[in-house]
Amino acid sequence: MNIADNTVVEFHYRLSDADGQIETSHDSDPMLYLHGHGNIIPGLEKALLGKTVGDQVQVALPPEEAYGVPQTDAIQRIPVKHLQGAKKWKPGMVARVQTEQGPRQVTVVKVGLKQADVDTNHPLAGRTLTFDVEIVSVRAAEKEEIAHKHAHGKGGHHH
Repeated sequence: MNIADNTVVEFHYRLSDADGQIETSHDSDPMLYLHGHGNIIPGLEKALLGKTVGDQVQVALPPEEAYGVPQTDAIQRIPVKHLQGAKKWKPGMVARVQTEQGPRQVTVVKVGLKQADVDTNHPLAGRTLTFDVEIVSVRAAEKEEIAHKHAHGKGGHHH
């Protein structure tokens, strides 16, 4: 089965930029996503269209097709209690925050006792990224996955 809209894709990846490897899934479970619903970055989703199990894909994505170009007005002040991922925060640390659009990564710029200034640009915004991807499995999505707009199961979303 080829990757198309409403297929659930399981893949391993290595992510790198000009400075070297950033992260890999090879030391854990493969990633799982529902194709055609914007659940992974646009350029990677486009590069995987039509691929099948066993295919290996290498794609270099400019910022516009990855995590975007950094916005200069992306600094927001939020309560420190909303920062997730550490007990003590310092500038430069990456935190997770819950937003109306779901969880998001932010970079701490300045931190006070109760408030923190965070950069809401994704930490990888502005960087050209290279993905080395190996397709592990492809299957038709279940009706519930299509309705929820994401894959269910190990490596995907759990309810």
